[in-house]
Amino acid sequence: MSQTPASTESPSNGPEEKNFAFEIPDILVVVVYFIFVLAIGIWSSLRASRGTVGGYFLAGRSMTWWPIGASLMSSNVGSGLFIGLAGTGAAGGLAVGGFEWNATWALLVLGWIFVPVYISSGVVTMPEYLRKRFGGQRIQIYLSVLSLILYIFTKISTDIFSGALFIQVSLGWNLYLSTVILLVVTAIYTIAGGLTAVIYTDALQTVVMVLGALVLMFIGFEKVGWYEGLQEKYSRAIPSVIVPNTTCHLPRHDAFHMLRDPVTGDIPWPGLIFGLSVLALWCWCTDQVIVQRSLSAKNLSHAKGGSVLGGYLKIFPMFFIVMPGMISRALFPDDVGCVDPAICEKVCGAKVGCSNIAYPKLVMELMPVGLRGLMIAVIMAALMSSLTSIFNSSSTLFAIDIWQRLRKKATEQELMIVGRVFVLILVAISILWIPIIQTANSGQLFDYIQSITSYLAPPITALFILAIFCKRINEPGAFWGLMFGLVVGLIRMVMEFIYRVPSCGEEDKRPAVLKEMHYLYFAIILCALTAIVIFLVSLCTPPVPEEKLAQLTWWTRHFKAPEIRLENQTCVSAEMTSSKEENDLHSIPWENRDLEHEEYREVKHPCWKKVYFWFCGISTTPKPILTRDEQAALERKLTSIKEEPLWKAICNINAVILLAINVFLWGYFG
Repeated sequence: MSQTPASTESPSNGPEEKNFAFEIPDILVVVVYFIFVLAIGIWSSLRASRGTVGGYFLAGRSMTWWPIGASLMSSNVGSGLFIGLAGTGAAGGLAVGGFEWNATWALLVLGWIFVPVYISSGVVTMPEYLRKRFGGQRIQIYLSVLSLILYIFTKISTDIFSGALFIQVSLGWNLYLSTVILLVVTAIYTIAGGLTAVIYTDALQTVVMVLGALVLMFIGFEKVGWYEGLQEKYSRAIPSVIVPNTTCHLPRHDAFHMLRDPVTGDIPWPGLIFGLSVLALWCWCTDQVIVQRSLSAKNLSHAKGGSVLGGYLKIFPMFFIVMPGMISRALFPDDVGCVDPAICEKVCGAKVGCSNIAYPKLVMELMPVGLRGLMIAVIMAALMSSLTSIFNSSSTLFAIDIWQRLRKKATEQELMIVGRVFVLILVAISILWIPIIQTANSGQLFDYIQSITSYLAPPITALFILAIFCKRINEPGAFWGLMFGLVVGLIRMVMEFIYRVPSCGEEDKRPAVLKEMHYLYFAIILCALTAIVIFLVSLCTPPVPEEKLAQLTWWTRHFKAPEIRLENQTCVSAEMTSSKEENDLHSIPWENRDLEHEEYREVKHPCWKKVYFWFCGISTTPKPILTRDEQAALERKLTSIKEEPLWKAICNINAVILLAINVFLWGYFG
């Protein structure tokens, strides 16, 4: 009887006390921050070309290296990563930071291998690349639908849940009200601004996130006595109430080592290096959310520069997310390190553990007035940045890869409006998904994200690697390989949901395939099996003619594509292609100047209609019609992968320096 009031009192009283501590300077910081973000979004949307698919979805291919690098970082480091990385760091130590450092290699592979092929092939989305590479529509539609499913269940839902968890723990606000407000603000400037607003806002939010998290990191290290003090205090961070005859309450003896035993380790080193590379290549080289950033670069050198900057930025989460999570457990072992189900439910409402509250607990306990408001803004920035990127990329996939399959004669305006309406539908689904995520196994948020990815992503990784490097691969091999990988992955995923991980002190009754095969090992096996099926089926069926592979593989990226391919593209209607080319022609001064001097009469519209047109990105100015030669010149410019020798050398040197730093860090903390 005594437990019931305690468990209901703690969640309500705890946050309320923190709410009283949330003073006027904190509120002012949050308000000023949000005004600034909205101003940046509106400014960038006004100066961006949003009236065409190329402008709304690819920022007019005019972005430079630094906002691309910052956007690559902030699109990936959402609130789910803040909560999940810090929580897993609190529970298991440094090894989870390897998920961040592994990204450095994948980002360089993106800039140096994948992006040159994507640019030369002239694609807007990843499914569109597969359609050009293999022909047919079933692979493109399959990948679009799978990507949208992955976004909803592993990205949108977990980001919303973790953001709401942070707000609930730190401010005591109503969970649904705060989440709905965040989603509405995010959706408004995504819909109104397009990708340019997303990228400029991401650049601002990356600065806010990194500075705020670094401040908390230094305060936390000072409290525990820096790195040596953390090693000592973390090893003794044992909760006062434990489960008898178990070792769940003890911190791992290898907590400060990243490379762990291949059999008994919670994150075994072969899985961390090889299995994680499979997931990293999917995330950084084939995922629409990430690749869309690099494809918006004005040229290949800027795309490479963005990858290098993103790689440097991905070094830091180990220090300002993972280690603060460990500091939180060292300072608050009874709350963050609880193992007794009754105590855990009393502390955070989850019986399986409270490591997820590590980061918000640290913010509310250590941050001084004013800076606390900054950190609230940082987490809100992370949530909005991640959701903005996903909403924008999802609308791209739906409008171009799915809607145009249903309506082949869809106009440019129709595609723009459909993309924006789909964002609103995603928001509604996300809000409805909140209670389901609340009842999920919240004590293992980061494991949930990575394991779902391990079951669904490896076949896509295998397909893209073979598509780019192996000319013999054809459409039947690609399709049946994907189907095989999907079936095997779904079987493992369903088994994971049926057989839950046992709580502390419970007997592990799961089948051996779950108990003894780590999900990172499964990713390696699934990727290899899918590649074998793709290759074998391709060998048994006719190859793709050599002339149809021009500009579509690593070996043929410099070949000139036959002219007939441009006329027969079914993915983009003639009207859309023409409009995209007209939009991007603004970056070709010698052609654009002549066009601008031609007289076009602008139709007068009432004010309400002008606002509607602006919100939907519909241009009211008649557009010039390009000649065939001008279209060909624009096509050559947009698919060019030539680089200035100086900037090519600078990018290469920076990439080598980045890899050297990465190898040193792995060796030092290994």
